[in-house]
Order: sequence, then structure tokens, then C-alpha cells
Amino acid sequence: MEPSRWGIIYCPKDGVRHVHKEWEAIRSYLTEKGVLYDFVQSEGPDSVERLAGMLASNGYTTVIIVGGDAALNRALNGVLSLGEGVRRSIALGVVPNGWGNDFAHFWGIEEGNYKQAIDCLIKHRTRKVDVGYCVSEQAGDVSPRYFLNCVNVGLVANIMNIKHKTQRFWGMLTLSHLSSMFLLLFQRMEHRMHFKVNQDEINKSVMTVCVGSAHGYGQTPSGVPYNGLLDVSVVSHPKMSQMMEALWMLFQRRFLNHKAVKSYRTKEVKFFDNGKAMVSLDGAIWEKASVPMKIGIHQEWINFIIPG
Repeated sequence: MEPSRWGIIYCPKDGVRHVHKEWEAIRSYLTEKGVLYDFVQSEGPDSVERLAGMLASNGYTTVIIVGGDAALNRALNGVLSLGEGVRRSIALGVVPNGWGNDFAHFWGIEEGNYKQAIDCLIKHRTRKVDVGYCVSEQAGDVSPRYFLNCVNVGLVANIMNIKHKTQRFWGMLTLSHLSSMFLLLFQRMEHRMHFKVNQDEINKSVMTVCVGSAHGYGQTPSGVPYNGLLDVSVVSHPKMSQMMEALWMLFQRRFLNHKAVKSYRTKEVKFFDNGKAMVSLDGAIWEKASVPMKIGIHQEWINFIIPG
């Protein structure tokens, strides 16, 4: 196999019609640019991890995800499941194509501009980026799940879960947003959590916790994925008026200034109890999450293709 040949995983957006036209436009530009590649199309979220592992096992050293954060997360886990040798030799890249593309946005890669993304990938400028990990230590289970952007515990993970499900059901983006907002009214807004960050041991009702290696969908806006550190934001349950203020500050990138938010910077977070809250990694729900749980970081652990 030619060392320059890409292995591409195409992940169609949930509920979007004309996915073949979308891929044809990308394929046509790849051909125009003379890119050597082979591609596979995901058959749903659960297939991405398997497909990424298959490509890496078959000698592809450049694996490109055409998809969102959750797809990139599953591909990361598929590649890292193959061991140290593959981790060192492989480079991951992304063409943003999902509903959430926060890690791509960190690097200035725009959703909807596949030509910009492909031009960036062709230059093949790589940087070693941090990889976060979560380990549920219950019953001796030490198999980690990895992430690039963030881990959410609590309400934000619930919102992401609702959004994924409604997109698959409704298809249309507007209907998905409306149904998500309606279903959110029935969600549990806070959980009694017990966890430790640095020397602080927190044991109280919490609405949501974000542990970010990067911007964490605006909740860890100072995070950078190459300093070997995790940014943490803890949101206590605010009043409704404060929630509206917090949302506005989130969009203004002033989230950490809200009085209901407490922030930290650390290398490790230990959860002793998460109040049965949902856990998501890069927007992908971790169904097998359990406590006690440790969240940590490997500094500069995998090659990622960034704009040159």
C-alpha cells in the first residue's frame, strides 16, 4: 500500500437526505486534487470504532473522519485499541460533517467547507495532541475510553443524548431542536455528586460538570489540547433567570465568569459518585460508565492533522 493513501470513514449526518450527493461532492474534490484514498461508509455510530480499527490494522497511517465530534471520538477509540505501535504511527484528520464539530473548530476548520478541510489534510501538517481518558474502576474494569475535546457529566450529557435521538427520529434539524427543548423539561436538572479535583473534594448537588482538554463546547474556553492539563467547570444548580444568563455568557465565551460556575485546572479528576448522571465523551454517550471513575490526560499522545 502507498504510504500516502488515506483511509476515509464517511459518516452521513443523521436524518439528512441526499447523503450520496454530499459524498459525491467530497469525492469529486478529492479526485480533482489527486488524493489517493479508499473509503468506507459507517452503518451507524457503533460501526465507526470497528471501521477505524480495521483501517489501522490494514496499514493505513492516515485515517480521516468525515463526521462530527462523536464520530471522531469513536474512531480515536478504535485506533487506540490496537496498541502503542499503531498510536505512534498513525495520523488522524477530520472533515467536519456532523452537528457538533467543536474540536475541528478549535483548529479553525469550518463545518460545511469541505474544500478548506481537504486542502488542510493534503498539506499533512501534524501536531501531537493530548488524549484524555476515562476509566471506570468498578469490578476491576480498567479498559479506558478516550476523548479529544471533553467529558460531560450531568445535564449537558443528557442534552446531547436527546439531540442525537431526536435527530435520528425527526431528521429535520428544526423539528429536532424543538423536540429536544420539549423533552429537556422532563430531565433531572441536578445530581448529588462526590468527586475530587486537586485538593478540593466536592460533595453536593451539581447540574453539570465538564472536564475539557479543549474548549468543551464553550464550558472550558481556556482549554488547549497540548499542555497536558484538563480544565474543569462545575455548575451548581442556578435559578431559571441565572440559567438564561449562563447560556448568554456561554455564547459570549464568558461562561467561567458566571457566579454558578466554579473552574479548575488539573491533571486528574476522581468521581466517587456521579448521582447516576449520564456521561458523554466528545458528545458520544458512554453507556458503560460507572463509578468510581478516574479522568486523566496523556500529553501529546496522538498525531492530528491541523491547518498549516
